Amino acid sequence: MQAADSSRDERAPRYANIPADDMGYARIEIAPSILASDFARLGEQVRAVEQGGADVIHVDVMDGRFVPNISIGVPVVESLRKATRLPLDVHLMIDEPERYIADFVHAGANRVLVHQEATAHLDRALEMIRELGAEAGAVINPATPVAMLEDVLGKMDTALVMSVNPGFGGQKFIPVALEKIRQLDGMRARYNSGFRIEVDGGVEMDNVAELAQLGASTFVAGTSIFHTPDPAAATRQMRKLAADAVSRKV
Repeated sequence: MQAADSSRDERAPRYANIPADDMGYARIEIAPSILASDFARLGEQVRAVEQGGADVIHVDVMDGRFVPNISIGVPVVESLRKATRLPLDVHLMIDEPERYIADFVHAGANRVLVHQEATAHLDRALEMIRELGAEAGAVINPATPVAMLEDVLGKMDTALVMSVNPGFGGQKFIPVALEKIRQLDGMRARYNSGFRIEVDGGVEMDNVAELAQLGASTFVAGTSIFHTPDPAAATRQMRKLAADAVSRKV
């Protein structure tokens, strides 16, 4: 990957920098993760989850250093941008993400999420994403406390809780994530913030309702959607389970 200039660019996505009050952060979002898709049929599988009502396409970018795996880069994001009108939720599991943020925004990322653990300058990285015209997200691993995000609440549109150790799909949900979602929901209320709570890892039909009731609204799901006979039906089912749970909570 080639580092890019971080200055503002007219090619940045049009959806960005929307005020929190207008974003409807409580709205349920299903974000199928293409890491679990069949890359030989990627366009077809993206269309299937679109038909099932997916709101976002989640894209995992891994560098083999920050996480023990290598996945995809800028060219795949560029291709996805041509294949779908859905927002692209690009999760950078890479060291020094600041070096590549502009590349991914210019490729078509609508949301860019960076790990608190991967940068010495999280505030600067989040600000850079917004300046480029995308939504900014901060991610915490299972061993990272929620308090590490407290000083950047005003700079992020999304707080992503990893409920598995990043690097591989198909892992089991780590229960400590439940308390982290609860804490973030409390912080959101305490500081009157509008950030979205996203959860990634081991999200399945049997736990999505509990996650929604705790305050999460964006659910990244790979295996539980793409490793089923009908990804469109799985997307619809997950949305219904989460939406019904929120209705019961209200």
